[in-house]
Amino acid sequence: MKKTIFFIFILSVTFVNLFSQEYYRRDNNYLDTATFMIWASPNFSVQFPFGKGYLASTFNYNYNIGIDFSIKTKSNWTLDAVFNYMFGSKVIKSPEDILGDIVIKTDNGSYVIFNGAGNNAVVLTYEGRYWYFGCSAGKILPFNRWKNSGFWLKCGVGYFGHKIHFTDPNNFFPQIDQKKYRLGYDQRSQGIALNQFFGYLFMQKRRVLSFYAGIEVWEIFSKPDRGYIFVGDLAGSTNNLKTKFSGLVAIKVGWVLPFYEKKRVTTFYYY
Repeated sequence: MKKTIFFIFILSVTFVNLFSQEYYRRDNNYLDTATFMIWASPNFSVQFPFGKGYLASTFNYNYNIGIDFSIKTKSNWTLDAVFNYMFGSKVIKSPEDILGDIVIKTDNGSYVIFNGAGNNAVVLTYEGRYWYFGCSAGKILPFNRWKNSGFWLKCGVGYFGHKIHFTDPNNFFPQIDQKKYRLGYDQRSQGIALNQFFGYLFMQKRRVLSFYAGIEVWEIFSKPDRGYIFVGDLAGSTNNLKTKFSGLVAIKVGWVLPFYEKKRVTTFYYY
């Protein structure tokens, strides 16, 4: 995990350095005047949970892929429509809290998954899956003559959901394979989420080479909503459970794909 974070950091720094050098080396007279722009930005992040809510007490870190559609005004205000899908999160709860009597704990402390076929060697895996859709508004703060680039501050709000996703490739577990039973095991929770992003947006002269990188923080207020949970520490009716807070902190990078730009480029000539 540390190697992944280090790789993302080094890659981001390298991009900023290379593209910054190209700006100054190739055209010292170029001024990138702030303009109205529309773009899409596929992005990737690694997120780490904190807090004591349903998400933070169930899952470890996850990977996040998303797509944003952004409008930037001439004055560098931004408005985004956002969708994120998060996956690969290890479940940190014990197997009994997830599967109940489907698993048996042996004398040496390991777990055996039981199924009606009497075959304990079959595969049943599970991981955390999350999803989010919402909107955000922000401001780009340039600090040199590249007026479309600069520190990017954003705040957003939307709807966030998370659950345990099961994989039973051989269909050995009717408790998981049948939807009416699986809903009692996946511990799905949903609610309102807030998020903030602080990073740097680098808008290259050739726009398709533009990107951003930074830190993102999420505040999630979720509650189980399946109606009933069969097993574990949350077993029982979900109507009696309260909304709880979980947080995520992430390292995020994104690629800017321009759709439209109102050109306002100025070139200075010296005699």
